[in-house]
Amino acid sequence: MTAPQVNAHEGLPDDRDNVRLWLRLLTCTRIIEKSVKRGFADEYNSTLPRFDVMAALERRPEGMTMGQLSKALLVSNGNVTGVVQVLVRDRYVSLTPSPTDGRSSVARLTRLGRDHFAVLAEAHRNWVETMLAGLGREDRSQLYQSLGVLKDLLADNGETE
Repeated sequence: MTAPQVNAHEGLPDDRDNVRLWLRLLTCTRIIEKSVKRGFADEYNSTLPRFDVMAALERRPEGMTMGQLSKALLVSNGNVTGVVQVLVRDRYVSLTPSPTDGRSSVARLTRLGRDHFAVLAEAHRNWVETMLAGLGREDRSQLYQSLGVLKDLLADNGETE
């Protein structure tokens, strides 16, 4: 006897649940990310990587080296350097020599950068809230809790952010 065929969108369990769950998470992430990217491009002539760098620097007002930024954002030093150079050109970020390592520079948000990031962060929050508005409070809470459990399981298996 063979197992019944199941439509992936019906949400019915079968022996491929884990792959289907991962694909569903990936699809949701890509849809949200695509919408946010489009918003940054259309409304602010900016990019998600620039937003990500500025967000990391907002959390660390003392600044970060390119190595710290690349580690925090899980991207290569080259990717971070290119994004930071654009932000320096636009006067949103300043670079100063590292006091502890003459080969490194420390990136910090400028006042203009902090002001611009505040505008981007508000837009980002509004876009995400609009996209998730149809999800009820209880569903949102349950999903958040379940994803927290998954995150902890992945961390226990050696996967890190």
